[in-house]
Amino acid sequence: SLIHFNNAGASLMPDPVFDAVTEHLELERKIGGYEAAAAAADKLDGLYTSFATLLRVQPDEIAFIENATRAWDMAFYALPLEAGDRVIVHASEYASSYLAFLQLKQRRDIEIDVAPSDASGQIDVDALPSLVTSTTKMINLVHVPTQGGLVNPAEAVGRFAREHGLTYFLDACQSVGQLDLDVSRIGCHVLSGTGRKFLRGPRGTGFLYVSNEIVDALDPPFIDMRAATWTAEAEFELKPGARRFENWESFVAGRVGLAKAVDYALEIGLDRIEERVTTLAARLRDALSSIDGIEVLDQGERKGAITTFRKAAETATDLAARLRAAGANISVTDTASARLDLGPRGLDEIARASVH
Repeated sequence: SLIHFNNAGASLMPDPVFDAVTEHLELERKIGGYEAAAAAADKLDGLYTSFATLLRVQPDEIAFIENATRAWDMAFYALPLEAGDRVIVHASEYASSYLAFLQLKQRRDIEIDVAPSDASGQIDVDALPSLVTSTTKMINLVHVPTQGGLVNPAEAVGRFAREHGLTYFLDACQSVGQLDLDVSRIGCHVLSGTGRKFLRGPRGTGFLYVSNEIVDALDPPFIDMRAATWTAEAEFELKPGARRFENWESFVAGRVGLAKAVDYALEIGLDRIEERVTTLAARLRDALSSIDGIEVLDQGERKGAITTFRKAAETATDLAARLRAAGANISVTDTASARLDLGPRGLDEIARASVH
């Protein structure tokens, strides 16, 4: 049977989300941006309660940020890391985050420890204790890497982080909307994600979860009058909770659409979505594996909806172009976005298909 798929960066927007965005833009066109935002106040507030339900957290632990990378950055650069402090990452690390680690290594002389993978390719939780020193402050994990179907054991890493007093960041860019997540079980202090992938919200939207347990210890890298209140000529107060990481100016229609996308996913049920997409991905991997010259490349004991592969005698770039001409949208991932992972595996680029 034929499986239709799109890469996760181009997931099709549901009609209710499209309608929510365009209706708000039409309202802005008719009455103006400030007035339209005021009229949408309840919808905008609903973003926080909807995400709180989705992730099983508190509404004041949610911030709207314009994309997943900036959301992660706002929390990461707020950490009080000093010279000699160490952070633990994994080979599945996303390029933008690792660049931030490298920048802070240059700026503040922090140290980066790369955790090994186990035989399946996921982070080796049993090896983590050997990396912890008296100056280890943080562990960062990509839940579902951009370069494959691997689902890292986020809950096990959460238990490890709590046992060793580490601040735990989870990059959930590819997992929110694809998997049924419970932050209380995962145990992360920070979680970041985007609206445009498996949630199928508008581009230019993202979100950040910061636990109330640590938020007051974080100093945002920059603030404005959304993030803080100017209380006296030489004084200000940060907003309580995660909203200290927000910007005053934002894509209001996108926020309305993102809230609708979360509600749409909740109506379907994340447990049903997860079962559906993982089943489809398994079928796709089986079908690809049956074709001569195709090698499926996904790692991990648990696999999600992203499927990666390569074809003998045809580059991933050429393959993607040929399939796109035939109406099948896939993407290409190369070492520029996954150097710690693809390089050691001898892969320059791979084809990626994501079902939904």
